[in-house]
Amino acid sequence: MAAVDWPACRRIYQEGLDTGEASFETSAPDWDAFDGSRLTSHRFVAMFNGRVVGWVAVSPVSARPVYAGVVEHSVYVSSEARGGGVGGALLGALIASTEQAGIWTIQSGVFPTNKASLRLHEAAGFRVVGTRERVGRHHGEWRDVVLLERRSQVVA
Repeated sequence: MAAVDWPACRRIYQEGLDTGEASFETSAPDWDAFDGSRLTSHRFVAMFNGRVVGWVAVSPVSARPVYAGVVEHSVYVSSEARGGGVGGALLGALIASTEQAGIWTIQSGVFPTNKASLRLHEAAGFRVVGTRERVGRHHGEWRDVVLLERRSQVVA
């Protein structure tokens, strides 16, 4: 993913946020805010017929050196491309990239009502660690978040 991809990625991100099932966030950031909060080496876009139809990116979970091998990811797929394998392909690219870089854990938080995302992550080898109950408010309501992680089988 590069700055030139951001308008399409931002549209897809906002589309996901507008569902109310993708994140506690309600509006997609501008490029500078997004770029400053994600690692540059693990960002991918999925293209179909010359158009961006999905993206994945990671953020470090901590600045502490002991957590250098742990990242949190986001994956978003446009509504017209959902169910077509785009999310799985993006997660596959992310897993390969992070493992090559020595990252041993990818984690994410998903609302329990986002069944499609939970299935996608399970198919990519993520496991449920637990549910963080009433961890944050979203549109005035407390929401639970399912904590998922994928531990590398090749990075020791």
